[in-house]
Amino acid sequence: MLDVIFDTDPGIDDAMALLFLARARRVRLLAITTVFGNATIGTATRNALVLADRFGLAVPVAEGAAGPLVGEADPPPTFVHGENGLGNIDITPSLRRVDPRPAHRLIIDLVRANPHQITLIAVGRMTNLALALRDAPEIAGLVKQVVIMGGAFGRNGHTGNVTPVAEANIWGDPVAADVVFGAAWPMTVAGLDVTQQTIMTEAFLADLAANGGEDGRFMRAISRFYQDFHRTSAGLEGFYVHDSSAVAAALRPDLFTGVTGAIRVVPNGIAIGQTILKPDGRTYPPGPWDNRPSHTVLTGVQSAEVIALYRDTLLGA
Repeated sequence: MLDVIFDTDPGIDDAMALLFLARARRVRLLAITTVFGNATIGTATRNALVLADRFGLAVPVAEGAAGPLVGEADPPPTFVHGENGLGNIDITPSLRRVDPRPAHRLIIDLVRANPHQITLIAVGRMTNLALALRDAPEIAGLVKQVVIMGGAFGRNGHTGNVTPVAEANIWGDPVAADVVFGAAWPMTVAGLDVTQQTIMTEAFLADLAANGGEDGRFMRAISRFYQDFHRTSAGLEGFYVHDSSAVAAALRPDLFTGVTGAIRVVPNGIAIGQTILKPDGRTYPPGPWDNRPSHTVLTGVQSAEVIALYRDTLLGA
C-alpha cells in the first residue's frame, strides 16, 4: 500500500492526477495540500475541496502557501486552466471545511505520525515542502519518498515551458525548489523530459468519455479547455501528461528510467527557474553542486504503458 500526501494547485492536470490516485487500488490517500500556481490559493483550495467531494475522498484538505518564499506570486495562467482553474466548467462549491492547519504543518504532522511510510507527491510549486523543511528539517529522514512534477533537464529535447529553460512549477518559486532539491530525502523528479513524451490524444479522451463512466465524462469535460491550449501552443490534438506522470512514477517506477545527481535551481536573472543536474560520477572544480544530495531525474518513459495504466486504473481493470 502506498500512503500518499498529494500537494497540488488544481489545475486541470492536477485534477486528472488526483483522480488517478483516487482510483488506484493500492493507494491510501492521507491528505490533500494546496499551493498557489495554476490558480490563486483560494481557488486552488476551493477546487481541491470540490474534487475531493466528487471523487469520494474523505481526507483532510489543508490550504498552503499563497505566494513564493521570495517575491510575489505571478498571476495564474488562466489561458491554460480557465478562470476557475478547472476548464471553466460549472462548479458546485463544497460545504466541507479546510483543515485548520497550514498545509506545511499538516505535512509535518502526518510524516511524524507515520515515519518512513509516506510518499509526498508534489505537482505544484515546491513552497509547502520548503516551509515544512524549514520548520521541521528532520522530516527529510522520515518520509518514504518524494516524487515531484517539475523541472526540465534538456533530455529528449525538452528544456522549458514558461521560458526557454524553465518549467512552470520550478519557475514559480525557484528558491523553494532549490531548498527542496537540497534536502536529503529520497526524491524522484518527473520533469518535462518525460512528461512531454507522453500525450493523451483525442481518441484516448473520447474512449474514456465513452467507457469511463462518470469519471471519464468528467475528465473529458475539464480537459477540453486544456486541449484547446495545447492545440494553439504546441499543435497537439491532445495534451502532455504532466502531473499524472508523477503519479505513474510513484505507482510504477519500472515504467521509467533515469539518472542520478545533485540538482540546483537558478534563483534569478534571465535563466530563473532553470534546473541543472550534476550527474553522479562526473567531477568538476569546486562549485555550488558540492555537498548536495543525489536525486533521481527521470529521462525515459514507456509512454504507451503510462497511458494504459491511467486508463486501466480509471476503468477498474
